[in-house]
Amino acid sequence: MSGRRAPKMRLGGGPMIYCVIPRELESELFDKMVSYYRDNPNVTVIVDRRTGPDRRRGKAYGGLREVRDRRRARAAGTFPSVDVA
Repeated sequence: MSGRRAPKMRLGGGPMIYCVIPRELESELFDKMVSYYRDNPNVTVIVDRRTGPDRRRGKAYGGLREVRDRRRARAAGTFPSVDVA
């Protein structure tokens, strides 16, 4: 990366959106994307600088998940039949 960055012009309001450019495509896409999004203050164009293997692969996330129902349990017992006439 040659020190170029998209201008940070966030004026508040909406959430920040990051347009991530792969390092391999930086030379052809970065300037195009910066000019495309220059009028949108909620978008920042960045170049992906990560290197090395993807550390997420092959790992189990979290623990044992438990399905829970937050509704009240049904009342126990039987109910008399209701005649609707």
